[in-house]
Amino acid sequence: MPINQYFIEDLAVGQTEKLSRTVTEALIGAFAEVSGDNNPVHLDAAYAATTQFKERIAHGALASSFISAVLGTRLPGIGAIYVSQTTKYRAPVKIGDTVETIVTVQEIDLARKRVTFTTDCFVGETKVVTGEATLMVASRAA
Repeated sequence: MPINQYFIEDLAVGQTEKLSRTVTEALIGAFAEVSGDNNPVHLDAAYAATTQFKERIAHGALASSFISAVLGTRLPGIGAIYVSQTTKYRAPVKIGDTVETIVTVQEIDLARKRVTFTTDCFVGETKVVTGEATLMVASRAA
């Protein structure tokens, strides 16, 4: 996967980048290990079968971590620093789902070197995560 670096002067409102990632059992296990979130709804099929989801689901934060991947590697990419992220989880992500993450430039504040993005994750036509991120983005002149 190519890694991009956009400076704030290179960005335009409406500019979009996307990335797709398939959720696997191994990815959920690795995320549980890294995060320490061992909730059985993510890891134990027998337990998950007793929940409203009827099967294991991915951690919400795993799905939203794909947003960080797009922002950190695609748009704006190298050197961009998170300032804030709002997130709303709208539907579960299951093993085998392919999550398409789309970030779009919503607002550019040249004076403060801040860029606000809409951040959305989809499984098929279903929006599973939505939010907004603000990043510090370097200036070409700096």
